[in-house]
Amino acid sequence: MRRDNIAKDILHLYDLYSGRIFKFIFVLTNDYHIAQDLTHETFMQVDNSYYQLKKQEKVETWLFQIAHNISIDYFRRKKLNVVERMRSSSKEKEVAPSIENTIIINEHFKELYQALIKLKPSYREVIILRKIEELSIKETSKILGWKESKVTTTLSRALKELQQKLEAGGYVYEQFS
Repeated sequence: MRRDNIAKDILHLYDLYSGRIFKFIFVLTNDYHIAQDLTHETFMQVDNSYYQLKKQEKVETWLFQIAHNISIDYFRRKKLNVVERMRSSSKEKEVAPSIENTIIINEHFKELYQALIKLKPSYREVIILRKIEELSIKETSKILGWKESKVTTTLSRALKELQQKLEAGGYVYEQFS
């Protein structure tokens, strides 16, 4: 495939998926600018490894897997414990979204977002991928590098904890199906 065609394909993927990838990374990092940088880095990696994309592989799963790995690498590079990072950032930033973040997080989802960032990262990831992005168990297990049974178990535990966080905040919990 010629480089021009690859560039067009990558731009097309960026147009289709960059918003969803950004939101996924934003909820993981709780930082707008870092999420922008990591989204950019995700698509740089897509460009560098485009040849690895197999026709039979679902592009969406491949992109989220790259975004997940880049986010984990970010935390490793910074030598931060992911759990401590999220706890400290949610305590330091009283989850009052800035004007930029308000564009990303619709007012209707503010309570859900506030509860989500209080969850441990693995719970956040599985809820985002399965319930918000509506990826299958198989796709989610591939992205996270887990067995399908772990996805199911972790999702169940994550939803219970999310329910507790929402109820503790005085929010009505709507059951995820």
